[in-house]
Amino acid sequence: MKPQIKNTADGSATLFLPELNEQYHSINGAVTESNHVFLQNGFNYNTASHPVVFEVGFGTGLNCLLTARQAQTQSRETLYITIEKFPLDSGILNRLNYGTLIRENGIQLFEKIHHCAWNLPVKISPWLTLLKLKNDFTTGGWNIPAQPDIIYFDAFGPDKQPEMWTEEIFFRLFKNCSEEGVLVTYSAKGVVRRRMIKAGFKVERLPGPPGKKEMLRGIKVRSKI
Repeated sequence: MKPQIKNTADGSATLFLPELNEQYHSINGAVTESNHVFLQNGFNYNTASHPVVFEVGFGTGLNCLLTARQAQTQSRETLYITIEKFPLDSGILNRLNYGTLIRENGIQLFEKIHHCAWNLPVKISPWLTLLKLKNDFTTGGWNIPAQPDIIYFDAFGPDKQPEMWTEEIFFRLFKNCSEEGVLVTYSAKGVVRRRMIKAGFKVERLPGPPGKKEMLRGIKVRSKI
């Protein structure tokens, strides 16, 4: 599949896949959406002093870049683990404008995020260590090497990739995340919410980013035992 670069309402770029008729981010603002869904309602919501983030769907690396900036702002040493089956070509990534939209060292951070090796932990900044896993998330042939406090569920929509949104997937994530860990996703579909609940999460409907009425956040409530 050959992605096309599209501009979004906040000036940041996204990618469009004609074969799937799907975009990587909202046309109402790629950076705005990522900040709202994953940073404000995920990373900022969880209070772990040394958080572990697990991202389902590395894609353009935008969520990682914004997390690296936020980790620095909050002085929180963060381990960022992400999994991707089909990494994007460097030619496409070099044409995205995310680094220029981030103050200070955004361009350098974006380059480090994409140029570092796969399947090895790499210290991207004093505040963020990145581990990119090149693997198929839907198979059982991989493990999350650290217990996540925050899960960014950023796969293509359930109508495009239904195999990514099964109850079994959510149960696996619930089982592996820390107590009081959170899972955030842009999707607010009823079937997604029901599967998250069946997996064990306490699920909240939250206001969505521009262009979306709602999003979902699941919380692994601390055991009373």
